[in-house]
Amino acid sequence: MAATPPPVPPLVPPSDRSASPPAPGAGPDPEFDVLLSGTVFLDIIFTGLPRPPAPGTEVWAEGLGSCPGGIANLAVALSRLQLRTALSAAFGEDVYGDFCWEVLSEQEGVDLTHCRRYYGWHSPVTVSMAMDRDRSMVTHGHQPPVSADEILNPPPRTRACFVHVGAEDERWVAQAKEQGALLFADIGWDRTELWAPGLLRRLEQYDVFLPNDAEAQRYTRCDTPERAAMALAEHVPVVVVTRGGGGAVAVDSATGEVVDVPGLNVAPLDSTGAGDVFGAGFVLGTLSGWPLAHRVRFANLCAALSVQHFGGSLSAPGWVDIATWWRTVSRRPDEELKGYGFLEDVVPDHTGVEVRRASATIRLRASS
Repeated sequence: MAATPPPVPPLVPPSDRSASPPAPGAGPDPEFDVLLSGTVFLDIIFTGLPRPPAPGTEVWAEGLGSCPGGIANLAVALSRLQLRTALSAAFGEDVYGDFCWEVLSEQEGVDLTHCRRYYGWHSPVTVSMAMDRDRSMVTHGHQPPVSADEILNPPPRTRACFVHVGAEDERWVAQAKEQGALLFADIGWDRTELWAPGLLRRLEQYDVFLPNDAEAQRYTRCDTPERAAMALAEHVPVVVVTRGGGGAVAVDSATGEVVDVPGLNVAPLDSTGAGDVFGAGFVLGTLSGWPLAHRVRFANLCAALSVQHFGGSLSAPGWVDIATWWRTVSRRPDEELKGYGFLEDVVPDHTGVEVRRASATIRLRASS
């Protein structure tokens, strides 16, 4: 059983423009720290591929892992940082759905009260092939039988929501904001490749926006991640643009503070879900009231630790991993590593149990 999470310090908004927590007496205390909604995939990850598979050929991979993916990447990463995490998603009544449900609820401690299972709707599946410090994916799935607005009606009280900005705004997001939740958002690849600038106006309801560099540059028509972050900060109080292995740049539009953090020198195995793990680290730092620089460095560290393992969700670090990394590097004469000295004060005295990693099997048979 996982250790009982310690209470998270009171929320401090990242800037004067961000949503404020409810005033005392305004309503019941939030039930959760973070509420998520999205699609859970079964991820099957191949690593160590010598080359991409060509038509009519077969390629053998050195490594294989399986784990819940999609929105589960973020849910697990948040829960492993001891945040009370609730997920709203559809699950199929199939073996893949059983596996993802059990991993999330029983192994990772994610609250699935607001999830539903549907007979005849099969679980979405993604095959990820990691090679040359990047990955390619093939996905199959169908739209969930019901929308998040139908399940989250009304949403539970939560300190924060992490939202994937889609084609249309969802009603439950506005309801959560009215209840005092901070809204964090990311966005996926635009399959139309039009990168319509009109999306930027929709960002104004959010408090923190965390795109990757490709997305940020295309939507803003800027030629660098740094310029894209400044352009996006005209629409959102806090913007963080991730640059893969190159770290991240963040802008607080209220204070004008700009933080640019380089990547950490790690040997990547699989980058699947690294952006989600980064987002989880930034949420924790925000809810804990850390300075912007600490939030970006902590998120950067979480992402760097995750790419050294298989899969998006089960590669996410726990506090044991973070504490171990800091004990290993804290005495090195590296000026950049000194910026992580705040970890001395934030790593819990009791770092919990070691986290599990993705394995090749979807489920081991119980011994008789």
